[in-house]
Amino acid sequence: MKILLLEPFLGGSHQQWAEGYQQHSQHDVSIIGLKGRHWKWRMYGGAVSLARKLDEVKELPDLILASDMLDVATFRGLINTTWRKIPLATYFHENQITYPWSPTDQDLKLKRNNQYGFINYTSALASDMIYFNSSFHKMAFLEALPSFLKQFPDARELDTVAEIADKSDVLPLGMDLQSLNSSPPKKKNEIPIILWNHRWEYDKNPESFFQLLFRLKAAKHRFKVIVLGASYQQYPSIFDDAHTLLKDEILHWGYAPSKSEYARLLWIADILLTTSKQDFFGGSVVEAIYCNCYPLLPYRLAYPMHIPEAKRATHLYHSDEEAYKMLESYISSFSILNQVESYQHFVAQYDWSILAAEYDLTFEQLIKHHGK
Repeated sequence: MKILLLEPFLGGSHQQWAEGYQQHSQHDVSIIGLKGRHWKWRMYGGAVSLARKLDEVKELPDLILASDMLDVATFRGLINTTWRKIPLATYFHENQITYPWSPTDQDLKLKRNNQYGFINYTSALASDMIYFNSSFHKMAFLEALPSFLKQFPDARELDTVAEIADKSDVLPLGMDLQSLNSSPPKKKNEIPIILWNHRWEYDKNPESFFQLLFRLKAAKHRFKVIVLGASYQQYPSIFDDAHTLLKDEILHWGYAPSKSEYARLLWIADILLTTSKQDFFGGSVVEAIYCNCYPLLPYRLAYPMHIPEAKRATHLYHSDEEAYKMLESYISSFSILNQVESYQHFVAQYDWSILAAEYDLTFEQLIKHHGK
């Protein structure tokens, strides 16, 4: 079976997912994409560019697999009749209807933020099948659609929500977790090491993360911190404040120069503290848990799915105050943290060695059903 994977934003986690599936699938997966930059422009212009790139394809695929960054309705309107007959599935890594916007974003101030969510909506309508990376993401999108559509003046077409729901399913994010196994050291830290391994952006809520660490320091708790993740030209100013106020606690600051160094830093960290306002799946959280970091996560978003149900009360919090008390407890019992049960086996279900076959079977069934 031939699968053509279209990715307008071929960078970061989108690129890792696309190339990961290509490498592990039993099918012939080819990728056509655009550089992973200017995400808003990719949602607008990517459909035009990728439709034109189809001229380079020598043989028609059995399935087109697109990411949520593609304006599927525009794309399908630009391609010829032969290409339109090919089933098209869209994979939602995120969506712009329930994504929290930064208060500093100019599109929010100019009330243009609905346009990107509307592209996700029409893409879902124009797709033959839609796959979300988590059940949380699927429900968040479908539950938000009615309110999103009701804000418009008339002809809101609310019945389309049920139409979209009928062709929606869940395919967890495939990840190359085994690549983190290069040389996992045993944790023998004298002082607990707290980890941040997310992008330096508003939606990851660095303000709450660092305020919790500032409180720990003010209370004379001893700890170290590893701050990983990609930063951009503009990033929350709290990172600069933290770099100064936590200078004595910092073990690493900034993007890891290689995958092996990233893995090494995850393996030596003890406590994964996450405060994000948005995570439709939480790939970086899964990576840290896989490397035996002891997780402290909010009950909100997709995080509960990464912890065994019987253990969730130990690792999930409802408020920053509760997070602080749990963090203090973790630090005071730090010596036994590394002796408790690891959840590596639990999150290993997301490795491509397991998920690639599920993807393959899912797409085979979609093509079979489409042919009837």
